[in-house]
Amino acid sequence: MSSEHKSILIGYLQRYVDSPDLQKLLYKRTLLIVVLSQIFGGAGLAAGVTVGALLAQDMLGTDSFTGLPTALFTLGSAMAALLVGRLSQRYGRRSGLAIGFLAGGIGAIGVVCAAVSHSIVLLFASLLIYGAGTSTNLQARYAGTDLAKPTQRATAVSIAMVSTTLGAVAGPILVDVMGRFAESLGIPALAGPFILAAAAYILAGLVFFVFLRPDPFFVAKAIADTQAAQNNQSEMKLHAPEVNNRGLIVGATVMIVTQIAMVAIMTMTPIHMKHHGHGLGDVGLVIGIHIGAMYLPSLVTGVLVDKAGRTAMSIASGATLLAAGLVAAFAPADSLIVLIIALALLGLGWNLGFISGTALIVDSTNPASRAKTQGTIDVLVALAGASGGALSGIIVAHSSFSILSLSGGFLSLLLIPVVLWSLNSRKERALDHMSA
Repeated sequence: MSSEHKSILIGYLQRYVDSPDLQKLLYKRTLLIVVLSQIFGGAGLAAGVTVGALLAQDMLGTDSFTGLPTALFTLGSAMAALLVGRLSQRYGRRSGLAIGFLAGGIGAIGVVCAAVSHSIVLLFASLLIYGAGTSTNLQARYAGTDLAKPTQRATAVSIAMVSTTLGAVAGPILVDVMGRFAESLGIPALAGPFILAAAAYILAGLVFFVFLRPDPFFVAKAIADTQAAQNNQSEMKLHAPEVNNRGLIVGATVMIVTQIAMVAIMTMTPIHMKHHGHGLGDVGLVIGIHIGAMYLPSLVTGVLVDKAGRTAMSIASGATLLAAGLVAAFAPADSLIVLIIALALLGLGWNLGFISGTALIVDSTNPASRAKTQGTIDVLVALAGASGGALSGIIVAHSSFSILSLSGGFLSLLLIPVVLWSLNSRKERALDHMSA
């Protein structure tokens, strides 16, 4: 960017820095843009979750590697999270999110081509690229927090996430419809949802690219820079937000544990259902309700996280995930209702942990490095999900779905000592300040 362009940008941003009213309007406008993009993005991510494992099973002819598609697009999600975070830090949310969603759409098109040509290599490569849409859909939640006040951050995240529900629930429910549409074009039925995913991700990227102006991330940075310049050195030390490494560790751990538990159980549920006589429509219903439980409670969850606190809701997440694992492990395989309850609890537990962890991350960073740090932590979360997806197929192949569910449930109990450690560290810091 030339010095002339930088001067124009600085002058443009200064209008928002000088006007709290313009900041409020931009905050609300950004949330609306995020909501619209998340509706499309939700439909895109649902395709891989619903039929990715079934497509791999059909093409590979074995169950042992049915967790691989989830592992691949989650690994791709990790790689994209790092890239989108770096792009957003340097070029703003608009560019980073638009590029991420467009890449996800290209990956979905590749999956369709792989199904038509029955190419395993193309399928795996395309799933990696498709994962960019998944990570971008999650990173879009941060765009809504850039101009939010500290007491609004979890609520802002929740607004972004709940809007994903419309697309995420519609995607699995449209599995049969998209399957028939694909067959009418001479494409395998299981590739049908990826046609929807391609269109949805590309539309989500275009929404950000066209409408996210001015970029809320640049405005937030300009506000922080101006406030720092107006303060003297002592005031800067009092008011400048510091990076809280302990908060980052706790927030990242909460999201990583909930991601592993959720992805592992969710990935193998369609395979488990198919083995026990459930049709594709039943699978779509269960996964649709699960994804709805991941996102729909967000409006209530966000308020609870802001009011009751990050710690309390993190513990609630662990307890809910444990309940989900127990119900899934002991549910009669032919009982659609009990499976729905188990997967709904699984989605709710993930929702509680994900919003709590996200709020902790935003609380613990400052605008100077926030987007880059958020992207890096999302890499760890995505890698955790990839591990859970890859191991889930192996565990089920060598033991059972019940063992997998119990393992995921008990893993979530790790959240309790982590957040208690966080509480103890806060008490120690408070005592240190009192003694000083």
